[in-house]
Amino acid sequence: MQKDKNKFEDNDSSASKPFFRRKKTCPFSGPEAIEINFRDTRTLNKFISERGKIIPARISAVSAPKQRKLAQAIKRARILALMPYLS
Repeated sequence: MQKDKNKFEDNDSSASKPFFRRKKTCPFSGPEAIEINFRDTRTLNKFISERGKIIPARISAVSAPKQRKLAQAIKRARILALMPYLS
């Protein structure tokens, strides 16, 4: 029993942090913000997955109002045949 207790005491996880996760920021807000435009397909393609789905805001770190504008711009570009529905 003593050996089992010592096994867990050697690993002191409180002394060192495993990693530091930086807080994500919205790429469409701030002083050097990118403008959301349905004609700018290169920017819109960054927010579409391989299968052609719009990447959710929790992954892309886009704020909720900007995510709605982004989704509208992607859909508008698809309707005007600037972007494909499927990749």
